[in-house]
Amino acid sequence: MQTREVKIINQGLEDETEVWGYLPCLWKRILVGVGAVFSGGLLLLLLYWLPEWGVKGTCTHTSLRNAHTLLLRTTDEFKQWFRAKVHVMSAPGNKPFDSLDLQSTAQLPNGDGEHGISAERVEHHGKFRQPVQIHYFTHHSTKYYWNDVIQNFELFKGLEDVKVSCASIHSDHSSGLSQTLQDYRRLFFGENEIAVRVPSLFKLLIKEVLNPFYIFQLFSVILWSAEDYYYYATAIVFMSVISIATSLYTIRNQYVMLHDMVAAHSVVRVSVRRGSKDIEQAMSTDLVPGDVIIIPANGMIMPCDAVLIHGTCIVNESMLTGESVPVTKTSLPSSGEEASMSLNMEEHKRYTLFCGTHVIQTRFYAGDLVEAVVVRTGFSTEKGQLVRSILHPKPTDFKLYRDAYLFLLCLVGVAGIGFIYTIVLSIMNKVPAKTIIIESLDIITITVPPALPAAMTAGIVYAQRRLKRVGIFCISPQRINMCGQLNLVCFDKTGTLTEDGLDLWGVQSAEGGRFSPPEADAAKESLVNTVFVACMAACHSLTKIEGELSGDPLDLKMFSATGWILEEPTEEETTLHNPIMPTVVRPPKHSVPEANQNNPLTHNMSCEIGIVRQFPFSSTLQRMSVVVRRLGEKRMNAYLKGAPEVVASLCKQHTVPQSFTETLETYTRQGFRVIALAHRQLESKLSWHKVQSLSRDLIETNMEFLGLVIMQNKIKEETAGVLLELRQANIRTLMVTGDNMLTAISVARDCGMVRAHERVIIADAAPPKDFHPASITWHDTDNPAQTNKDNQTVEINLEDGVYDKRVTQQEQSYHFAVTGRAFAVITEHFPQLVQKLALKATVFARMAPDQKTQLVEVLQSIDYTVGMCGDGANDCGALKRAHCGISLSELEASVASPFTSTTSNISCVPNLIREGRAALITSFCVFKFMALYSIIQYLSVTLLYSILSNLGDFQFLFIDIAIILIIAFTMSLNPAWKELVWHRPPSSLISGRLLCSVLTQILTCLVFQVLAFLLVRQQSWYETWTPQSDACNVSSSGLSHSRNVTSPHDHKNIKNYENTTLFYVSSFQYLAVAIIFSKGKPFRQPSYKNWPFMLSCVSLYTFVLLIMLYPVPAIDSFLEIVCVPHDWRVTLVIIVIVNAAVSFMLEILILDIILRRLVFRFNQGVNRPAEPPSADTPQEANDRWGSSFLSWLFCRRNKPPRVLYMHLALELQDAADWPPRPSTVTYASDLQSHISVPL
Repeated sequence: MQTREVKIINQGLEDETEVWGYLPCLWKRILVGVGAVFSGGLLLLLLYWLPEWGVKGTCTHTSLRNAHTLLLRTTDEFKQWFRAKVHVMSAPGNKPFDSLDLQSTAQLPNGDGEHGISAERVEHHGKFRQPVQIHYFTHHSTKYYWNDVIQNFELFKGLEDVKVSCASIHSDHSSGLSQTLQDYRRLFFGENEIAVRVPSLFKLLIKEVLNPFYIFQLFSVILWSAEDYYYYATAIVFMSVISIATSLYTIRNQYVMLHDMVAAHSVVRVSVRRGSKDIEQAMSTDLVPGDVIIIPANGMIMPCDAVLIHGTCIVNESMLTGESVPVTKTSLPSSGEEASMSLNMEEHKRYTLFCGTHVIQTRFYAGDLVEAVVVRTGFSTEKGQLVRSILHPKPTDFKLYRDAYLFLLCLVGVAGIGFIYTIVLSIMNKVPAKTIIIESLDIITITVPPALPAAMTAGIVYAQRRLKRVGIFCISPQRINMCGQLNLVCFDKTGTLTEDGLDLWGVQSAEGGRFSPPEADAAKESLVNTVFVACMAACHSLTKIEGELSGDPLDLKMFSATGWILEEPTEEETTLHNPIMPTVVRPPKHSVPEANQNNPLTHNMSCEIGIVRQFPFSSTLQRMSVVVRRLGEKRMNAYLKGAPEVVASLCKQHTVPQSFTETLETYTRQGFRVIALAHRQLESKLSWHKVQSLSRDLIETNMEFLGLVIMQNKIKEETAGVLLELRQANIRTLMVTGDNMLTAISVARDCGMVRAHERVIIADAAPPKDFHPASITWHDTDNPAQTNKDNQTVEINLEDGVYDKRVTQQEQSYHFAVTGRAFAVITEHFPQLVQKLALKATVFARMAPDQKTQLVEVLQSIDYTVGMCGDGANDCGALKRAHCGISLSELEASVASPFTSTTSNISCVPNLIREGRAALITSFCVFKFMALYSIIQYLSVTLLYSILSNLGDFQFLFIDIAIILIIAFTMSLNPAWKELVWHRPPSSLISGRLLCSVLTQILTCLVFQVLAFLLVRQQSWYETWTPQSDACNVSSSGLSHSRNVTSPHDHKNIKNYENTTLFYVSSFQYLAVAIIFSKGKPFRQPSYKNWPFMLSCVSLYTFVLLIMLYPVPAIDSFLEIVCVPHDWRVTLVIIVIVNAAVSFMLEILILDIILRRLVFRFNQGVNRPAEPPSADTPQEANDRWGSSFLSWLFCRRNKPPRVLYMHLALELQDAADWPPRPSTVTYASDLQSHISVPL
């Protein structure tokens, strides 16, 4: 019975995959074996290249439960196929977290076997227990185990799988695992290592050689050897060996680098808790989820993901976040609301020590050890997943590469026609069977050029080198071409558009529900001992590392502005004193009031503040807090700082000034970053131990508002200029930041992302609550003065359509601004509006890291080619997901980004786009040239086959090596054009202009080759050439060559007048199309600045012209060309000149002028004020008429846009209710209605 069941693994995740089960089938295998023998192994190669055929051709369908082989297919747009083998493992239980009733002395089986291997029984307590047989398979470094309950394979990530609460981590998992249980879990989770195996050179060689391209080359070499074309075959073999050696060297180097990066700290010795008291040393590779490890006082590199249950750690997470700012990690709450939540690595980041991160320091009290429970190991860790994404990247989806395969298929079709033509012609002329086979197969090797991939790669390699010179490093060279198509770039704000550090602009304290005047200096005597400054000095996560203050730059600026001093307890003090020695902050001695100094009881005591507990900053909660005790006082205080809106909501309303909203808006509109402070005196009954177990929700409530700290974040000098350059190049720019909305809008205006006359509409969404549906409130920000906009119009460039509808700037010039909270609500409850908002939204504020990634996906879903530029902090996901991610951080996190810039500003973005455009145009030029080269040679050979002739071995060699390879590799050297132009290069090879270009050149070459072929046969001196022929004497006795009399007879009929004529004509055709296709402006520097290319062209032109007009006997003999009359040589020069002139005229006049400017005008929108139709000049009227006529001729009238964002733009241009009017609300229940409400 055959079951065609399909299951899905990793459902809803990025690597969601469909799975089918198969069993080996004997008769299918026999058939495949017979087919492989008869096809000379080609069938096996085909099944190797196509895993789907490989499995279906040798196996039969079965259920997943009984399968021996699995067929997997990704559900994304790439639909990649993989095959996997099912293995069987013996274990005492079905799942890693099953409880085992085993003694520690019992020996666990670790039988990893194939099908049919029986496991031995396990003996304990004198009884036999039959182990369970568990089916599993490995895919992309991850193991999937069969689950009989869900009838599917499942993945075990770690301790999170059992949905354990934070409180139960403390109660049930804090004493560690027994050795037996650890061994049992290791059966499922394997060794705790991120194993990057460096493949042997032999394996890499086999994989590289089995590439279809090299197989085709091998076929070509065998064929050429059979024809005695040894020289060219040797040249191709030499090129292939160099290409394979270079490729192997590069691939192996990448593996070695990744292996070294991962292996540097992957195996360390760790202290593991066994039971409540025993602690033993173990290797980090033995760790499994549930183990409890001791973090040493001097720190360590984490070998796994673990959640902290005792103590505090200072961690450098630059490997993950790209930001080398030490982060404080506190222990997981054991009581309160948060303790009842299930453990979630994303939500509980601030308690988690991630694999690969560096624990710099630990803090422990009263002899307690700093302990952490292992949650994930190996490839399941954060670092493991990053390495896995590098080892198994998604294929680069780019239209150019898809079209290149289609184009090659067309060439194969042309080769097929030539193949049939050759066979028919040869049979008609009674040619021997061997010659028919060789010559008909030869036509295929001529039509599909073997040097094409190498020539295509050259342009990308040159671009990569040029990028390196301007400080941009690339780990994914194929993405350089994609950069040429970017039409939208997202920018992070802090550290990317603006300076990394913040400067303190001033402070504004609040007393009695009113704001005091702002003060520039927080360290002045009147403020230094106030609660406000005490909060600034104590509420932070700073620490001293080797005597230097270290931590978040914002915290550092605020603390240094107070002038206070931070002192930390030494290790001895922490261990010896039971009344704990906390971190202490105190004002400088000179600032303590004299009254206090004279009083022995309060001498410098009441001003010292000990930090008892920290609640680290949470990007989700947008706040941090500390519990402190002023030395000498009994009661503790809580200090809070965070986003002003959040802090105000946690304060008693009467303490928040009535002018709070207006004051905050005043600062944020000016681009300041505002932090609010609050405090609260805690109950006297709270002891140190009680505080340690309290949840932050109980402490961060009923606060008293203290005031605002105003920080200045300056825009980088280069920002405005770069954004203007991108705008002028028709590249849309967005800001995606974690900062305040109004601050972000202010920065967007200051840097030119939003212009002075443009409206900003804030979409403020609220989730459903108390039977009210989700809603979006639309309101304008205060609009700056608008100047001269009444008569302004702008041509809306729809880029890939022929629409130039003009609308007034007043209607069109608006931007949406969305917060992360609103984005989440709109994505969930208003899916119909997400794409409409994405079309005109420019500012995204308060965005979480995963929301940045989500936004990139939304923009890609409406067919934008998206770039992302960030400083590495929290941008890793978006950098990886974007078509082109540019990291401004040189830290290890940049391994997630295809591009890394050494300059810490956004000036790298236009550089990258310029080089991308140049590389893309170079790819088109080279592809067109190589296609024309193969077709020109195909035409020459086809014409010569008609007289049972061919090109000679050395003629092929001269054309393929001296002309084609030199030209193909030097034409790629044109540097990028110095400025970005309005329109982008074409993204497709199968586009009207490119096809017109190629087809017109093919026809031109065909006409002139046929003309020369027919004309030579019409000459009075023409005869069927023999060694005795002496055509030279017809017109000039001086050109007679004695070799014509003495040459041996040519069995292959290479030497003849037709061959010589076509060799000369085709040689000039190759050079002519090379120069025609080597375009310069507007994407590349002109070809005359590419001196290697120009030198090659001039040298080759001169050489071919000289041997044509003034033949050299030795060269003629080498190239197997015959002597023709001087008059015919002059005629050939005229034919060649006319051919070149016609080719230039067709390419430049028809394609570049008429078609580009009139028919394909949509590629060149112009952002200029438009005149009314009545003011058209005669030239413009003619252009419009010509455009209409040619558009009709080429069937382009009313052609809809090809990309989704243009469809949306067209729809919204005519929508009466879009954009929504200010002071209206849209409800999820009825998206069409807008209900006006006062705001």
